[in-house]
Amino acid sequence: MWKTVLDKMLQRLIVVGRLRVNWPDGTATLYGPGNGPDAEVTLTDDTILKDLSQKPVLALGEGYMDGRLECPPDALYDLLALLVRNQQAGTMPKWFNAVQAVRGWTRGIEQRNNPARSQKNVHHHYDISDELYRLFLDRDMQYSCAYFARPDMTLEDAQAAKKAHIAQKLLLRPGMRVLDIGCGWGGMALTLARDYGVQVLGVTLSENQLATARQRAEEAGLSDRVEFRLQDYREVEETFDRIVSVGMLEHVGYPQLDVYFSKVGELLADDGIALIHSIGHVTPPIATSNWIDTYIFPGGYIPSLSEVSRSIEKTNLWAADIEVLRGHYGPTLHHWRSRFEAALPEVREMYDETFVRMWRFYLAVCEAAFEETRQGVFHLQLSHRQYAVPVTRDYLYGDSQSELLQAAQ
Repeated sequence: MWKTVLDKMLQRLIVVGRLRVNWPDGTATLYGPGNGPDAEVTLTDDTILKDLSQKPVLALGEGYMDGRLECPPDALYDLLALLVRNQQAGTMPKWFNAVQAVRGWTRGIEQRNNPARSQKNVHHHYDISDELYRLFLDRDMQYSCAYFARPDMTLEDAQAAKKAHIAQKLLLRPGMRVLDIGCGWGGMALTLARDYGVQVLGVTLSENQLATARQRAEEAGLSDRVEFRLQDYREVEETFDRIVSVGMLEHVGYPQLDVYFSKVGELLADDGIALIHSIGHVTPPIATSNWIDTYIFPGGYIPSLSEVSRSIEKTNLWAADIEVLRGHYGPTLHHWRSRFEAALPEVREMYDETFVRMWRFYLAVCEAAFEETRQGVFHLQLSHRQYAVPVTRDYLYGDSQSELLQAAQ
């Protein structure tokens, strides 16, 4: 029965490229017209047929994790990219679209990220091991989209260019007080303090990140210019000349978007500038993948541009500039995935094979999402005053662009 159900689903879904499915009974079926990428998958157990038919997104990841769905590591991205592309172009069952719609409507219930729940969610992903992240991130441990100002940039240079690009948008001056919301392992805060002469407060909910950030500040001789706290951004009370937040908005959750931007407005000085760097959709709102929510980022939500715009409109802030970065996160994830695969001997000393397969799937499916869907990165530059930011982008490019590239080298 379930083979028949899944077969009919795939007949409707695969309209681009070709997918070969090897069934548990030893038979094989080809799907799609063949006018594009090819991929192959082997289903090893009858139980995966029912799961894929009833909960395809969750079962795809879980089936790969537990071995009921097999695909060579070097072919996993091709499989996921083909499926994501066809999800955009093909026809999913009406019940699937209905379930996704309900999950979208109920996202306010699923993502009630109060401070205690937010810290628990952060602990799930970021406090597993700094050593894991060191294996695949750049030297500065930037765990967000890099900025490939040139396509031949290394990951190290592209992450340095990202920080320089953000710093330019902040229009920093020595002595300014800067808040870094969701400071990670401290790389942005340390860079701004060292290279731009500002005082930085970084807040995080990750105990691992806090310890590493403080150690890095001490080793760099910057403890007098950078303070790191284990603190929820909603509990910060000071006022700041500049606010920066990189890759944190995605953890806020839909119900907290208004709270987040209201708090940014409250903490930002009257003549201040904020730069929010966040993954986002340039489509109507989309429910979070239930596999990602379960295994990778519990409580996370990627907002659409319409949602963040609506929340900003409720504040007294100007959207001084909005830049959508396209074609940067896919290459970033490709670098991370390549480094992760190269470091497998070290990863396997720390984790079991289920974790390895989970992390491989996570990196590959995220890369496929950025390459195959309308998902990018938002740079939301916010201010209270209309003229706090120059009225043209000339300050970012031209001679300034050359300086950015030099800063990344």
